[in-house]
Amino acid sequence: MATKGGAYKKLRLSELPNIPLQYLPVKSGEEDETAYTDLAHEDEWDTKEELAPPPPPQPLRTSRSTVIMLTSLFVFILGLVALARAAWFEKRASSDHAIGSTTTVPQYFQTTPEVFGGPTATGRTPFLAESNPAPFGAASGFGVNEYPLPTGTNITQVHVLHRHGSRYPTTGAPVEKFGKALAQFVDGSETNFTGALSFINSWSYGLGAEILVPVGRQELFDSGVLHYYDYGNLYNTSTKIVARTTTQDRMLKSAEYFMAGFFGLEWTRNASLEPIIEGDYFNNSLAGYDNCNNSNLAVAEGGTNASTQWQNVYLQNATKRLQSLSGNFQWNISDAYNAQTLCPYETVAFGYSAWCDLFTYEEWLGFEYSIDLSFAGNNYFQSPTGRAVGIGYVQELLARLNSHLLTTATAQDNITLDNNTVTFPLNQTLYFDFSHDTNIAAVLTAFGLQQFAPLLPAKGPIPSNQQLIVSHLQPFGARLDIEIISAPHPVSATRQGNPNEYSDGGPTEYVHFIVNQRTLPLGTSFPECGQRTDGWCELTTFLDTQKDSLAKAKYDESCNGEYPAVPYGTITDGTPLP
Repeated sequence: MATKGGAYKKLRLSELPNIPLQYLPVKSGEEDETAYTDLAHEDEWDTKEELAPPPPPQPLRTSRSTVIMLTSLFVFILGLVALARAAWFEKRASSDHAIGSTTTVPQYFQTTPEVFGGPTATGRTPFLAESNPAPFGAASGFGVNEYPLPTGTNITQVHVLHRHGSRYPTTGAPVEKFGKALAQFVDGSETNFTGALSFINSWSYGLGAEILVPVGRQELFDSGVLHYYDYGNLYNTSTKIVARTTTQDRMLKSAEYFMAGFFGLEWTRNASLEPIIEGDYFNNSLAGYDNCNNSNLAVAEGGTNASTQWQNVYLQNATKRLQSLSGNFQWNISDAYNAQTLCPYETVAFGYSAWCDLFTYEEWLGFEYSIDLSFAGNNYFQSPTGRAVGIGYVQELLARLNSHLLTTATAQDNITLDNNTVTFPLNQTLYFDFSHDTNIAAVLTAFGLQQFAPLLPAKGPIPSNQQLIVSHLQPFGARLDIEIISAPHPVSATRQGNPNEYSDGGPTEYVHFIVNQRTLPLGTSFPECGQRTDGWCELTTFLDTQKDSLAKAKYDESCNGEYPAVPYGTITDGTPLP
């Protein structure tokens, strides 16, 4: 480069003073111009005899390409860190659960296993059924009071037979047919419902079929929580129990919600759920009617006939009242009954039903009694298949209590499952089985609980001392809890609720039936148990009362025999007439 006022001479690069390379002057065709070059390609420079002083230092400038390169490098490094962290979390999760997806950021949505869960220590397990300090006494149950356990007495086992939770109506049920027909009538007619029925003008049938409704899920979850408070201490945390249900959707879901209430959302670590096929001709003690053909035929519909008789008594006024507000829609007794039935189904499905306000208190008592009649004649002691449908579960309970498998064909028991301790364990302290209302009714009949045997009159009046009330025995979410109790001495038969109520003698075991948290007094049905004020029965005595239960059920004759249908009330022991 030319510089002002100086001559040039050759100067080697090595002879240059210590000047920053980017500020070295380079050859150019113009004066006073500064440029930059790659000195690696220059061997020598023309310069003046005496060099001009270097320009003053300038701030370091980073080229745009360098900034882009460094930024890209930084982003790349962050990406590697993120991928490494994701791989670590995925590896940790796979040890307990399969993620089930190919996402590269599972930690964003991961809940199991917990990543930053905090302290997770648990406390001691409750055992309210054994240690409840609350005062006991009179209860509106089945004729006996409730008492706490005497000091030193322990519950050693509990067998739970549980109904599913609230659900939609059965597919094709009369209430479904009525609801759809009424909605179709409203859409295609100019009839104007008035007064209390005016809501029908914009009403539509919106119920599903058979699966649990939301409150049904809650009922089973809450029951699981309740049973944990009562019996949680019976669970051996080093074991995994087997619980049984059927394959029907509402049955499977009911069992799962119960387990979640009892054990928590991680219940599969504590229990294995065994769904037994529910279908025609499959052996299943939790749906005993499926392999009891006659229970599904007219010979076992005496209760349905009795209920229809009663409907014609208590719904006369209601039918006339509904007709007066319905224009040219023609009501009959069956329609009025189905309208009543819509009330509970809509209530559990939607939280409210306008159908409920259409009937009087006395008519609702009549509705309850109609269901009692139906169960009495179809499932309890006025049914020819009452004992047979429930005998399979009874035999399974007796097998557990006697610590043996079922190895030969027994009623509708599934011997493939009941002949194996993997699927039919004998060493559990907690047994959970899930079933249906009609099946539980048949189980009580197969046990021979005669307090539910008295005939209910089909034309009324409603008995004042009635024991068979289905809303008390088998409502949605109903349960039968059978406790096995071990005492160091015989417990006094006349209980006062004192902590030390023993009589002379050695260790004694008892069985205690509880239906929906109310004691079922076994002495009422089995005189051998004695008239104990607590309703218990010595275990050995109870087992003796059940030794002929299979023979009394007449399973083959009841389920597969040929016999005529007889009027309701003719049968009194849950088996066909001789």
